[in-house]
Formats: sequence, structure tokens, C-alpha cells
Amino acid sequence: MIAGTEIGAYRLLEKIGEGGMGAVWRAEHTKLGRLAAIKVLHPSFSMRPEIVTRFFNEAKAATAISDPGIVQIFDFGNHTDGSAYLVMELLEGETLRDRLDHAGPMSATEALRVLRQVSTTIGAAHTRGIVHRDLKPENIFLVRDPEVAGGERAKVLDFGIAKLIGDPTQTQQTNASLVLGTPAYMSPEQCRGAGQVDQRSDVYALGCVFFALLTKRPPFVAAGGGELIAMHLVNDPPRPSEFVANVPASIEAVIMKCLEKEPRDRYLHASELAGVLATLDGTGPALRHPVAPVSHAHDSPAVATVGSVTTLAAATGMTAVTRQGPSRSRRNLWLLIGGGLCIAGVAGGLASLVMTSGSNELAPPPPSPSVEPISMTVTAIDAHGAHGANGANGA
Repeated sequence: MIAGTEIGAYRLLEKIGEGGMGAVWRAEHTKLGRLAAIKVLHPSFSMRPEIVTRFFNEAKAATAISDPGIVQIFDFGNHTDGSAYLVMELLEGETLRDRLDHAGPMSATEALRVLRQVSTTIGAAHTRGIVHRDLKPENIFLVRDPEVAGGERAKVLDFGIAKLIGDPTQTQQTNASLVLGTPAYMSPEQCRGAGQVDQRSDVYALGCVFFALLTKRPPFVAAGGGELIAMHLVNDPPRPSEFVANVPASIEAVIMKCLEKEPRDRYLHASELAGVLATLDGTGPALRHPVAPVSHAHDSPAVATVGSVTTLAAATGMTAVTRQGPSRSRRNLWLLIGGGLCIAGVAGGLASLVMTSGSNELAPPPPSPSVEPISMTVTAIDAHGAHGANGANGA
């Protein structure tokens, strides 16, 4: 691809990022003049249907979620040379990873504000039966927005490896012996390739992100992905206060609850976490999205049920939960939106890319009241390969 190439209704203006699997371009609609970011897979990968399916899964997942914290997808398809592409909202700002790299750890107040926004957005995904499965600072983008507290809005990127509950192609065609995610932010159930991974896996990852915002590091740090996976499975997580001073006890308690080894001991879903964070920052309840209850056989005897929610538009109500049983520095315009351009191994021969098939329609999948068993793929997908803190290196 070169500047001036027309892809669909857009003309490429300049390359603003590149990874092992493709590149991101700033582009302009040839008739409307609207700027956009176009993510283009390299032709060699565009010829592999299973990879293209995973690539287009980002569009399917993102357009199923109605929330200002989700990046808009405008179009997708195949160029005349066969290259698969996504056309999406052009963001101006930086990732949380970039912010931490140049500004250092956040204050408790700032971290709380950011995590509340992200939790609310992920709660919207959970409402639609979508589990992100790769939440990390590289996949959260900060953009200017004077309408929100702090003047910045957090946007969640890269739903390319998300699980769309109710999509039978994902359950049927993913290899059950593999897992998906980035080791430093993966839940224990992701690490062991459990048959059922639901919203609470994202809650664990949000706890890891919250920890990183306060300390500039995830809870567990190791040289290789295999060691990281073992630590998530076996080691008790450290407390943020072991690395930085003056962490409020209430915030630390929230993080440690997110990092519980057993899913049933965490918050039920991201919307519940968002509501708790809202009470901590003094702004009141933040739940916008009703979420179906989670109930799995492996949780027995614990049972979690979700009460009613008030509105879909504003922060006007809390979810009632009843539990029984045990309880880079470059501030540019796109900064590689999404993490699906670079593939890196997790630990030697452990990493493998296994894709699923699906449609290239943008229609959202139907919501499901239950969470189905899923299969997982171990793959660290990271467009920010130069940032090695998450255990994945660029291809």
C-alpha cells in the first residue's frame, strides 16, 4: 500500500503505525472528506480465512455495543488486491500505556476516574454477551472530551479476540487446548484454558489494569509468558500499597477483590464494578446497562443473581447482587487502534494462533441470557509490540 491508494470510499493519506500483520493508515473519505483510520492486513495474512474472520470479528463485536467508550467502525471488506481492511474512527490522543510511560503512575483519583469509565464501557459489552478477553493499558485509549469529568474519555480498543456469546461458530471451531489473551493481564481461568470464561474474566483484567495505573506495572512480572501464567494460577497477588504509598484502603480492597483466583469471589460483571467505583469517587451510581446473571455449574454452591437496573441512559441506579455460598510516548493521531496487527508468542512453543469463521456482516449478535462454554486460543495480540511489560513482544 502507498499513500493515495483508494480503499473502498477512502483514500490513504499517511501510514501512522505498522505491525507484523499489517498497518494502520490515516485516510479520508473521497466524497465526504471525513477522516478515518484504516487497519489493513498484509496480503499474506489476508489470504488466510481464519485470520480474516478474527480480524472482522472486531467490527462485529464493536458494532454490537452502544457506548461512547467503544471505537466506531465505519466499514470493512477486502481491497482489490485481496487485503482485508477495517475503517474506523480516527482517535486523537494516547493509550494508557503511553500515558504511564511518559507521565508515570496515576494518582488514585485519576486512576479511579479512568477505571470507572472503562468498567462502564465493558459493562455495556457484557450486556451484549461480549467478553473482551484482552484488556490491558495498550488497549485503552485516552481522547479529549470536555463533556466528561477530567476532560478525557477512555476508549476501549481491539475486540478482535472477543468472545461473542451466542455465536456458534466460535464455540464449535476454536481449539479447546489453547487460550486467548496477554499473559500479564489474563485471569486464572484464561491461563488454564478453562471451558467456561465469562464476564468475570474481564473483571480480573480490569483489576490488573487498575493495579498498573497506580504502580506502572501489572500485579505479576516475569521474563516469560509461561512463568506469568503460573503466577496467575498459583501466587497470591501483591497489594498496590507494596509498591506505592498512600493507596486508599477502599481502592486497594476493590483491586484485590477483582484479583480473586475464583471467579465467584470477584465482582459479577464490569457494571457492578463500575457502580462500586462510582460510590468511591463520590459521583453516585454509574450502572447504565443491565447484565444477565452468571450461573455456572463450576460455581456451585455459590450462586449469583442480578437485580433490576434503572435506566439505560444515565447513572441513576445500582445493581442489586445477592450471593449465596463462599464468597509511546508519541501523542499521534491513531496510535495503532486495536491490538490485532502484531502477533507474539507467549512462551516458546505455547503460542499458537487459532481463528474462527464467521460472517462479515455488521449486524450485532443477539444478546444471550447465559454464558456458554467457550474454547480459548493462546495468542498475545499486540500492536504495541515495543512495549514489553505485558509479556508479549512485537512480531
